[in-house]
Amino acid sequence: MGKQRDLSTRIVAQIQALRQQGLTQTKIAEQLGISQSSVCKALKKNCSKRTNCSGVRKTSARDNKQLRKIAVSNRFKSTSELTDLWNKQTGADVSRSTTYRRLRELCFKSRVPAVKPMLNKKQMEKRLKWAKEHGEWTAEDWQKVVFSDESRFCISFGDQGPRVWRRGGETYNHECVKRSVKFPQSVMVWGCMSARGVGKLCFLKKTVNAAVYQDVLETFLIPTVEEQFGEEDFIFQQDLAPAHAAKSTKDWFTKKQLEVLAWPANSPDLNVIENLWAIVKRKIRDRKPTTLDQLKQNIATAWEAVSAETCDKLVKSMPRRLQAVKQAKGAATKY
Repeated sequence: MGKQRDLSTRIVAQIQALRQQGLTQTKIAEQLGISQSSVCKALKKNCSKRTNCSGVRKTSARDNKQLRKIAVSNRFKSTSELTDLWNKQTGADVSRSTTYRRLRELCFKSRVPAVKPMLNKKQMEKRLKWAKEHGEWTAEDWQKVVFSDESRFCISFGDQGPRVWRRGGETYNHECVKRSVKFPQSVMVWGCMSARGVGKLCFLKKTVNAAVYQDVLETFLIPTVEEQFGEEDFIFQQDLAPAHAAKSTKDWFTKKQLEVLAWPANSPDLNVIENLWAIVKRKIRDRKPTTLDQLKQNIATAWEAVSAETCDKLVKSMPRRLQAVKQAKGAATKY
């Protein structure tokens, strides 16, 4: 394709005049019967000769305030969708790029939303109450706790999903987080840890009911606490999964004379082992396993490599986690 001819002085003047009237480059191109790239080139040449080449802003402070309201009310809309809503509500005729620039000026950035469990009002109230009840616990008190959890590890870690419009400090706002769903099929693992280090790791081969869970505790928890605590007292932490809360499981704890820490529902941000799972998963992601056997081996290797110092540091974060729950009034936190 040959080199495009330069526009005449008359056409360039028309482009500048239409631009001053607030028309977009696309509209100008359509009206003058030329390409949008030619309009852009002409405007750039004109800008190089001027101190201020921003042109007339198509939106007022009132329009921008309306955009802020639209963005806050439509966190998961795309820039194009926000542009359509803005044009309809204000009667403006702005482009997607203008909307994007105004959102940036309003301190909104498109980010992958944080994933947090859904919390209803009652659950948030119980989380807040629990945080207040344990607010006097010191880091030393938490060092007596053995944290536990199951986690699913996937060979493929999937994509990041939709993005969300938010401003600084809004990462964990209720309307800005993505709700989590069940993990895809892969390898389920049970583990435990305390400030003294990681415990025994168990690869679960079948659905975890009360009987299976009690067998896991007998085979993996008991040896761990005997090794880490000996005759010292400790408290066992678990979430409220059906197998954990079953009557037969409660009877098992009573028979073994094990103290279990009361735990609020849907509170992975309070369980420090969640951060430990994240550490292990990052290491496995770098190794890129391709088979289940490789995945299991990588999990075991990464788990055993976790130092006692790392575990102790995580446990010492508990007072800060409780404070974060109080400040959020029981809602999700950054942890």
